[in-house]
Amino acid sequence: MLKGIDPLLTPELLKLLAEMGHDDAVVLADANFTAMSLGAGKPVLRLPGHGMARTVRAIASLLPLAEDVDHPVAYMQVSGTESPYRSDLQREVLALLAPGWLPHQQAEAIERHAFYERVRKAYAIVVTGELQPFGNFILRKGVISENLRP
Repeated sequence: MLKGIDPLLTPELLKLLAEMGHDDAVVLADANFTAMSLGAGKPVLRLPGHGMARTVRAIASLLPLAEDVDHPVAYMQVSGTESPYRSDLQREVLALLAPGWLPHQQAEAIERHAFYERVRKAYAIVVTGELQPFGNFILRKGVISENLRP
């Protein structure tokens, strides 16, 4: 246990987040996500029993979001809906992440199969215990700059 670090952040997850470089993407997936087939050859970590909002809160406490892109966060669009529809879970998670965005940034809704293609390019996948369908997000890592240091 380390002081000041959310206990949900396991040693394996801390290592994964630290290994990621600028603009690498981490997928935060719901419990039903096809992580093993889409994540073949990349790290796949599991946080069973933890919902998406709780996981995002913990990861966002350490992970800087990319500032050089318009969409540092993407989420899987609910099938059969059109953007800007967002589920309750999607609205909750995006509200947790929005304070880390620059004024020109916003989240991007991605159709399910296009989302799978982005997952194949991601650095790693973290599978949560979230049971809400379409509860999948992609976060792009930014850099630590002077204005982010305490």
